[in-house]
Amino acid sequence: MSEPMKGQKRQEVKMLNRKLLEITGVLNVESFDNEEFLLETELGFLAIRGQNLHMKHLSLEQGLVAIEGLIHTLAYLDGTQQAKSKSLFGKIFK
Repeated sequence: MSEPMKGQKRQEVKMLNRKLLEITGVLNVESFDNEEFLLETELGFLAIRGQNLHMKHLSLEQGLVAIEGLIHTLAYLDGTQQAKSKSLFGKIFK
């Protein structure tokens, strides 16, 4: 395996039993509530959906977010997928 190049974008997503989610490479928390988080990351916007979600830890200086709750989905929203994703989830969660 090659070593990551200096300045290369990097992100780690670690989940434990669908109840604790730790994400690195986070630039901003766009919005959140107990059912959905929208994060701006180095690799694009990331939507996390679930139940009873809450932020356990936030450090934008380190680019780290930890979320607790029951995780249902993780989805990167880019380009045309964003519109498809919103319409699909809009139908499911209405």
